[in-house]
Amino acid sequence: MRMDLTAAPLSPVSWRASLALGYARAGAATRLVQRAHSGPLRVQKAFYPEGEAVCHNILLHPPAGIAGGDELSIDITASAASHALLTTPGAAKWYRANGRPAWQRVRIVAGPDARVEWLPQETIFFDATDAHLVHEVDLAPGARYLGCDVLCFGRSASGERFASGTVRQQLQVRQAGRLLWWDQGLLHGGSSAMQSPHVLGGATVCATLLAAGRSADAALLAQLRALDPALGATALKSVLVLRYLGHDAEQARKLMALAWQTMRPYWMERPATELRIWNT
Repeated sequence: MRMDLTAAPLSPVSWRASLALGYARAGAATRLVQRAHSGPLRVQKAFYPEGEAVCHNILLHPPAGIAGGDELSIDITASAASHALLTTPGAAKWYRANGRPAWQRVRIVAGPDARVEWLPQETIFFDATDAHLVHEVDLAPGARYLGCDVLCFGRSASGERFASGTVRQQLQVRQAGRLLWWDQGLLHGGSSAMQSPHVLGGATVCATLLAAGRSADAALLAQLRALDPALGATALKSVLVLRYLGHDAEQARKLMALAWQTMRPYWMERPATELRIWNT
């Protein structure tokens, strides 16, 4: 059964924003054929830095931060054989909750042989955040997905720790109705879990790169594990997951970008390109 994203309770809302994007194959090109938004969440234009086969979009959230009570909903649909890559212009900042939880729900649907790459920049949770993040991926036969998250607990550069607050995460990936991956977590700021070797182990930055839709071969795994001793790789039948724990968001972002560039030719059968927006 697919996870019911509407089951989450709604809170008093400061900003309620939604964005729906649809991609379709037109000859050798992928076109953005649907773009509907409500509230402060949108894309401005499509970019083609690697030719017309892959449509790049930069998701914009003009308020520049998510406060208590905000709710963001993002729906991405890639029809058969299309290829979409989505990223963001900067870090997402989750502010103090002030007694109201904030939500972000992302749903990605990829049709037969479609490709979707979800590569936002890092997410920073301020102290006393109450964040709920739900991410759902539904792949048709032959579809593939690459997604990255870099999570920063507190603002270490400013001396602020994630001493209170809550972060809840749910990630579900299915293909042809079959569950490939289910990941959920609940972390309380200042709790013993933040120091536990089974959770964060004292780290303030956690990064995950997940690929779904095919199996990793031994050569790819060896390449990825050789990138950095801090990078862990787990391969299942149709899923490959990379994880990193550390204290430096910039280092985590660079390592995830390097891992993505290493994986992409194999997983997406496309040359690795540099995401210039990540370096601005």
